[in-house]
Amino acid sequence: MVRLGMVGLGKMGLSHHAIARAHPGVEVVAACDQTAYLTSVLNKYSGLKCYDDYDKLLAGETLDAVLIATPSKLHASMVRKALERGLHVFCEKPFVLDPTEGEELAAMAESRNLVNQVGYHFRFVGAFQEAARIVASGALGKVHHVRAEAYGPVVLRPKGGTWRSSKGEGGGALYDYACHALDLVNFIAGAPSSVGGVILKSVFSRDVEDEVYCTLHYADGATGQLAVNWSDESFRKMSTKVSVWGTNGRITADRQECQIYLRAPHDAVPELKQGWTVKYTTELTDEVWYYLRGEEYSAQIDHFVRAVEGERKSEVNSFRSALQADRLVAMILAGAGGAVQPAKAQDNAKGIWKRVFG
Repeated sequence: MVRLGMVGLGKMGLSHHAIARAHPGVEVVAACDQTAYLTSVLNKYSGLKCYDDYDKLLAGETLDAVLIATPSKLHASMVRKALERGLHVFCEKPFVLDPTEGEELAAMAESRNLVNQVGYHFRFVGAFQEAARIVASGALGKVHHVRAEAYGPVVLRPKGGTWRSSKGEGGGALYDYACHALDLVNFIAGAPSSVGGVILKSVFSRDVEDEVYCTLHYADGATGQLAVNWSDESFRKMSTKVSVWGTNGRITADRQECQIYLRAPHDAVPELKQGWTVKYTTELTDEVWYYLRGEEYSAQIDHFVRAVEGERKSEVNSFRSALQADRLVAMILAGAGGAVQPAKAQDNAKGIWKRVFG
C-alpha cells in the first residue's frame, strides 16, 4: 500500500484525490491546501486529514510519495523538499519554470532511485500512444514535418486575475495549454532542437498570452508548427491534435482517433495496409478501475503507483522527459523576447488575419 500525501486541492488536485482514494493500492494519508473552507469540508465529510502548511505535512506524516498539484511557481521547491526526504513524486505539469533547476531535480531523483512523474496525461491516451508507436516503427519513412494544435474555451472575456493569468506564477496559454502540445510533439516525433517565428498574443488577458504560434526546427532538417489558442469558444473543451508527415505517409491523432495514411505497406506494421486506416481510442484504450474525466487520468496514477511498488519502471512522463517540454517553453519565451502582443477582444477572424499576415 502506497502512503500518499496530496498537495494542492484545486481543480486537478481534487481530481487526483478522487482517483487516488479509489485506487486499491493507495492510502491517501493526508492533504495540504491553504483554503480553509475546502479542507474543513473534506475533513468533515471524507475524514481526510488536512494541513495548511506543506512543511508540517512532510514532518507530521509517514509517507511513501507525494502528489503535487499546486501553482507552477511552487513546483520546484516542493519537489526538492520531497526528494530530500526520500519520497517518490508525482508533479502536475509543467514540471518547473526554470529548466536549470529542473535538471538538478531530475538528477537528484535519479541518483536516489526515486520514482518521478509529471502529469502529462495525454501520453496515456490510446490514440496518441498508437501514433508514437507507428512513427517510431519507421512506417512513415523519413519524417519531414509535424504540427501540434491545442484549442479551447478557457479565457473568453476580460476578467479578474488568477494564478493562471499571472506571468510570475507560471500561467498563460503557453504553460497551461501549449506545454501539453509540446510534450506530445516530443513523445510522438521527438524533441525539436530550436524554435523560431514566435508569436505570443493576448486576446482578453492582461498579463499573459492567450495565443501561441511558432515554428519548430529539428537537427535533421525536419520542421514543425505549434498553434495554440485557449480563447476559442468554438470548442466545448480542450482539443489537442498532432499530425506527422513522412516520405511514406501521414498520421494524425487526437483524443478520439488515430488516422494513418500509408503510400505503401511497411513490414514494421503489417496490420496497416496501403491507403487509409482509422483506429479509434475506444479500441486502443485499456479499461481502468475508476473513470473520472477520461481513462488517461486514472492510467497515469496507476502507472505511478505501480512504479512506486516496483512493478514497473517509471519510463513514462519522468522529470527528464518533462524537461524537454520545459526547455521548449524557455526557447519560445526567449524567441518572443518576453513580450506578449496585445490584441483587441472585438477583433474578428478577418481582422486577425490581416494583422498577422498583412
